[in-house]
Amino acid sequence: MTLNPPLSLDDSVLETLRPLSFYVVLPKSLGELSLPLELREWLQPQPPEVFPFPRNEELRHEVRNSLRPHGYKPTGRGKPASEYLVSAFEKGIFSPTDGINAAVDLCNLTSFHSGLPISVVDAELLDGPLNIRWCPKETRYQFNPSGQLIDASGLVALCDKVGVSGTPVKDSQRTKTSPETTKLVVVLWAPRAAEAHGRSVLNWYLAQHQRLNWDTKEL
Repeated sequence: MTLNPPLSLDDSVLETLRPLSFYVVLPKSLGELSLPLELREWLQPQPPEVFPFPRNEELRHEVRNSLRPHGYKPTGRGKPASEYLVSAFEKGIFSPTDGINAAVDLCNLTSFHSGLPISVVDAELLDGPLNIRWCPKETRYQFNPSGQLIDASGLVALCDKVGVSGTPVKDSQRTKTSPETTKLVVVLWAPRAAEAHGRSVLNWYLAQHQRLNWDTKEL
């Protein structure tokens, strides 16, 4: 991938969504990076500080509705990733002492508190150009190491020439981050009805990257 990987957006996506995307170059590989304590403290339902742009029930409905236009049902196991994180945080699956890696943990704490799904994928595992579009019928992709598939028919997705890479529900196992990851593509899946909220969250999220000296470039 180049410093500014080409990314196009189908016009039909903009009817309900305002995807906000950026590219990240890390100072070291993910396996060598960690989040400082003041950020890791956000990896809990009740952090010491109140998140400046918190989620609410109205936003939860707006996120779900933004994914419905082409027949996808964002419920049950197919619910948005931000909703999955609510139960994961409450169960302690993610916490100040337990996470995945610095990039995914920063994504998860931002997604949980803001109520917005976020995709984080390894840029060097993508085969560009990139496109954000609605998935056609019979679209399925592997989302975990055990080989489980998700039916993404009608769901919006970040795609490359191979297929689905990231969605507001689950990212593809094919392009997930690893300890060797040094470059990222990130998509914050903001509903059109909550675009201002999405922009505010994006600015906060980018500010944390800058504090960590992670180079970013909006796509």
